[in-house]
Formats: sequence, structure tokens, C-alpha cells
Amino acid sequence: MLNEKYAHLKSGTDIRGVATDGVEGDIVNLTDDVIAEMTYGYVLWVEKKKGKTSDKLTVAVGRDVRISGERIASVVIETLLSCGVKVYDCGLSSTPSMFMTTVDFGCDASVMITASHHPFNRNGLKFFVREGGLDHQDIIDILEHAQNGDKPESTERGTVEQVDYMSHYAEHLCNIIKKEVNAEDYDHPLKGFHIVVDAGNGAGGFYESKVLRVLGADTTGSRFLDPDGMFPNHIPNPEDPGAMASICEAVLQNKADLGVIFDTDVDRGGAVDHNGKEINRNRLVALSSYLALEGNEGGTVVTDSITSTGVKDYLENVLGAKHYRYIRGYRNIINKAIELNEQGINCPIASETSGHVAMRENYFLDDGAYLCTKIIIKMAQLKKEGKELESLVASLKEPVEAIELRFKITEKDFKTAGLKVIDNLTQYAEEHKDWHIAPDSREGIRVSFDKDNGDGWFLLRLSVHDPILPLNIESDSAGGVEIIKEKVISFLQTQQGIEVS
Repeated sequence: MLNEKYAHLKSGTDIRGVATDGVEGDIVNLTDDVIAEMTYGYVLWVEKKKGKTSDKLTVAVGRDVRISGERIASVVIETLLSCGVKVYDCGLSSTPSMFMTTVDFGCDASVMITASHHPFNRNGLKFFVREGGLDHQDIIDILEHAQNGDKPESTERGTVEQVDYMSHYAEHLCNIIKKEVNAEDYDHPLKGFHIVVDAGNGAGGFYESKVLRVLGADTTGSRFLDPDGMFPNHIPNPEDPGAMASICEAVLQNKADLGVIFDTDVDRGGAVDHNGKEINRNRLVALSSYLALEGNEGGTVVTDSITSTGVKDYLENVLGAKHYRYIRGYRNIINKAIELNEQGINCPIASETSGHVAMRENYFLDDGAYLCTKIIIKMAQLKKEGKELESLVASLKEPVEAIELRFKITEKDFKTAGLKVIDNLTQYAEEHKDWHIAPDSREGIRVSFDKDNGDGWFLLRLSVHDPILPLNIESDSAGGVEIIKEKVISFLQTQQGIEVS
């Protein structure tokens, strides 16, 4: 079992912690010693996974723009070298590109140093092998090695090679666009299109310079392309209202055909149509599903649990797909999609409202740049037919109102306490005939109400990582959210171990 020191570093299927001073109350726990211990643990895990000793392994290492990235990368690389590993130092990279080194370069494994959209003082490690990202138990195994001080057997020192993999990866994306658009000017398929990029000073600036401009697009008005680990302009996060307002503004000011936005490490993306309307959250799930279902008609789409009723209606009644709601968390939906395919169920996509979209055709890798590439290809194809991108999701019904509330769990064993509240609420709902529990409620409890009782639904679930009970409510009528909220709050006020304000 992990002690408190290492348990705090586990964040789902990643490792995250405080890497630098600068935020009051945050104590640095990603020290050089801890990073080295975890890297040793990862080498041991990869040895077992690949059936090779460490001196026979090749591992790629990349990092995002964070101010602690170079320090952590140097520790990771030095530790790998001390184990005899051959290292590709990829420098500034995107998370998806680090997985792709296992495909293109045949690396046994890779390490990405990132904390996604979290504050500047945070950082972490993501791990990949050719089979994909690691799961919960894999991270526990690595941390247990670190906690125990386990190390690979001493061997000769490894070698390191500087590699500009991002240029190779960008060329891969360029080739996909060239082939699929198949323009008369084959090498410049985006000539005549105006596309703006907002990288939020993260690692996504390459998409403007090494993909769009190379292919002939006008990228005038693109924003915050220069890497800056202090994120001086806005949080690089497609879920953040300020970030989305920025790219919407850029599209409208420059009269662009499309805007694209990435999070810090480019595993998530979002878009904005030429009218300045977001293709995000529910619209992104709908559009990405449309793209993935081409050639997979009648297939299954896995989404996270908080997708709206409009998404379900669009997937099943417009696209003719099967909708499988599952537990929130990108690894959860990806693993479920992989599992369904292994069962013989045609499932081409796992899509989360946060912007994580993973397609089977792309190794079920959640890749914001690949997602935006697919969207741009479709935009170009539709232009030949005199159609606009937004026409694909015009029939998607959006809620009139939507909110998310987050209730803190005060009990030390927050998982047990939170699940008890959910169980009690489930029993309460079963006793009230106007509370309709969703038949596909696979996370927490999802309940819908008719027009006289709020005309919408709520979902109460336990946060994947934190002592929080998030409550999502949507309604198809003005004032409906308040009606549903009062029903749920009245119940929660009777429960122990949570703060209800």
C-alpha cells in the first residue's frame, strides 16, 4: 500500500505534484530525489512489461512548456542513462507525440513531463508503451517501487540522442490533410482558408507554423503561440470560459473560417466555427462522433457520463449510432471503447466533454491536434460541396440552462462517504415516481424529470481524484435548473459528511 507521500502523487493514470515554489500553501513534492525514484520504478515496470533488461530499452522523453520542465527532464534522462537505457531527448513536445514515438521510432516506452492545464507551479509524468497509456494499477506499481527504493540492476551507462520529433509528427499530420483533402494544389490543400490558432502559450504553437502555414492556410490573428510556462494570457484549457472567449474573439476579429484551441500538452482540443460559435463540449462530442462514424455506420460511441440528452438524441436518432455513457475520465472511456471492440462491438470513438477525443483509427490516442486535423479536413471537403462545417451539428439540441455545482466531502475516507450519499440518493429517487433514474446510469446517479418538474436531468457523481461530489444539472426550459437544484439540495442537506451551501 502506498504511504501518504506517494499516494498524493498519484492522479488517476498520471503522476502529478508541486514542482516549484510560488503558490502559497503549495509545498514542493516533486523533488529531484522523488523524480529519480519514480523513474527507476518506471524502468522496472517497463522491464517486466517488455521482458527486457534496462540496457536493452529505448525510451523517449518529452516535456511541455512548464518552468520546471527542463529540470525534471534532466533528472528523468540522467536516471534512465544510469540504468543503461538508450534515450531520445525530444525536448518541447506534445503528449500525443510522445506516444507516437513508440509507433514511428519503435521506442519501448516514453515519458511526457506535463501537468496538463494545471497551474504553473505544478508538473507531473505521463507514461506510454506501444499498447497505450498506463492504467491505475500500473501507476501504483511504479510508485510502490519508488516507495521501496527499488532500482534496476547496475549496468553500463546508456546513451542519449537529441531528436526533433515534433517536426516529424507535424509532417505526419500534414500528409493526412493532403491525402484526405486531395486538392488540385496537392501540397497546399488549405490555400484560401483562414484558420486561427490559440495555443495559450502551451506546446500547441507548432500547429500554426508546422502544419497550417505549411499547407497554405492564412493564420493571421493566431494567438499566444510562443511557449511560456507562466501562461501569462489565459489558462490553456478548452474547458475554460476565458480561453474559449479568446479564440472566439480571434475568429470574429479576423473573419476566419475556423479557430482551433489546445490545452497545454495538446491532448485536448476545441474549435470555433466562422460565426464565432464554440464547437466544444456537447457540440464537440457530436461533431467528432460524426467524423468517426463515417464508414462505421451504426457503431457505438462511448462518452463520459455528463453528456446532455441532446447528444444522446443526436447520436442515436440523427447518426443512427449506439450511445454508451460511461465513467468520466479519459482513460475510463478509452479503456471501455477498447474493451467493446475486443468484444466484437464496432466502437470507433471515445469522446469526453472536456475535449479528450480518442479515435480507433488513431490508436485510441486522445490527441487534440489529430482531432483538429480531422475537423479541418471535413471543413475543406464540405467547402467543395458549398456547405459549412456547422451544418453537421445543426440538429443537435442544446440545453436551455446548465450548471455544475461542486460539494466538498469533509470525511477523511471521502470515497466511502461520497458513495454512501449517492447510494442514499438512489434509494430516495426510487421512492419518488416523478424521479426517473436513467437506465444507462453507469456513474453516480442520473435522474430525469418531466416538464412539470424541471424539464431536465441531474447527475451526481464522485470526483475521480478529489474529495468532491460534482452535481451537473441541465434543463430544456427557462427556470428548470433552479427547480431541479432545489430538489437535490433539499436531499443533500439531510446527509452527513458534505458541505452544502
